[in-house]
Amino acid sequence: MSVGPNVAVGDPLIPRGLPVKLIKVEILSGQPKTSWTSGRGVVPVASVPGRVDMQIKLLGLIPLNRMVVNVVPAVRVIPGGHSIGVLLHAQGVMVVGHAVVTDLKGQRHNPALQAGILNGDVILKVNGCRVQSEQQVRSEISRCGETGRPVILEIKRGQRVFTTRVKPIFCAETRRYRIGLYVRDSAAGVGTLTFYEPRSKKYGALGHVITDIETNRKIELGDGQIVEAMVQGIRPGRRGQPGEKIGLFNGSGLTGNIEKNTSYGIFGCLRQPLVNPLYPQPVPVALVYQVKKGPAEMLTVLRGNRIGRFSVEILQVMPQNRGEGKGMVIKVNDPELLRQTGGIIQGMSGSPIIQDGKFVGAVTHVFVNDPARGYGVLAEWMLWEANLMPIPKEKKVA
Repeated sequence: MSVGPNVAVGDPLIPRGLPVKLIKVEILSGQPKTSWTSGRGVVPVASVPGRVDMQIKLLGLIPLNRMVVNVVPAVRVIPGGHSIGVLLHAQGVMVVGHAVVTDLKGQRHNPALQAGILNGDVILKVNGCRVQSEQQVRSEISRCGETGRPVILEIKRGQRVFTTRVKPIFCAETRRYRIGLYVRDSAAGVGTLTFYEPRSKKYGALGHVITDIETNRKIELGDGQIVEAMVQGIRPGRRGQPGEKIGLFNGSGLTGNIEKNTSYGIFGCLRQPLVNPLYPQPVPVALVYQVKKGPAEMLTVLRGNRIGRFSVEILQVMPQNRGEGKGMVIKVNDPELLRQTGGIIQGMSGSPIIQDGKFVGAVTHVFVNDPARGYGVLAEWMLWEANLMPIPKEKKVA
C-alpha cells in the first residue's frame, strides 16, 4: 500500500501518470464505495474530507496498487505582502567566533577553543542556569574568574548536548576575565508576511529558515516577535550582488509572536486581524499538484507600507525538493519591479505568489547571477508547518 498526497475536495482521486484508458479504480473506504473504469469517461472525485483507501487494477483484473490519499477541505487565507520587522531571540546564545586572550604576562590563550567549543555551538546553560543573554554569560565568566573557578557550560551541537569546563583568563587588553568567545543572542531583519488564517489567527512569513549570518546555522528559537516595517528605500540587485529593502521598524500596527523557525519560514499568531486592500477576502490555498507553470503575481511593498502587485512567471514546479524548501523557480517579468529593484532582493522573502486566484507559494531566494529569477516555497508546505493542513506521508506502508 502507498500513501499519496493531499487531494482537495472536488478534485479527481486518480493519481497522475496512470494509463487512464487501461485501469479500474475501486473505492474501498473513506468515500461512497464505487468502482470506476476510466475508459467510460467517468472520473472518481473526492467528495468528502477524510482518508480514502483505493484499489487500482490494470484492465480491471490485475492489481497494480493500493493507495491511500488524504482528502482535505479547502483552506482559505488572507494573502500578505506586508513588510515586517523580525526580532528573534535565540535559545541560549550562539558561538559566532573565537578570540585570542592575552594575559598579564603577554602569553596568548584561547580557552574556549581548547575546551572544544566550536562556531555554531549554542550555550544553553552557564553554571547550571539557563542562558538568557550575552550579558549573563559575561557576568558568570567574570564571577568565576574572580574566584578562580572554571565556568561550567552546557553546549548544544546539532542534536547533541554536553557539558564542558573552561577556565577564564584575565585579559590585559580589556581588563576583565574572558574565555575567548564571541556570542550572539538575537537577530533582526526585514522580511515579508506571507499569509494569515483568520480563524486560528496564525500567520506564516519569510518562507525560509532564519540562520545566523556568521555561521549560517539555524537559530534555535527562544522567543521573538514580528512588527510592522516601513520601506524607506531600495538598493537594486545586480548580477553577483543581491539588492535589499531598507526598512524602519514601526512600533504600531501589525504585531505578532514567533513560535517556530523552520525550513518553510517563521510562524506564530498575530495580535490583530490582517487587512490586505488587494485581497480583502480570504483566497483558497493551492495544493502542490494544483500549482503549474505559467503567469502569476507577487505581492510586496516597495515604498512605505503600500502593497503592490507585480507580474511573475512560474518556470518550474519541483515538489521533490521538499527537504530544501525550494518548490518552484520563478522569474520576475514586471517592468516596473525590474526597474526599481532589478528583480528579487533581500526583504522580499515571504512575498506571496497568487496564481488563478489561489495562494500558491512565496518568494524565498534569489539567483545571485540572475536577480530576475529565484526560488519559491510551495504554499501547502507552509500550511503544514502552521498545522493548518495534514502532512502527507509519501512512503510505502504495510
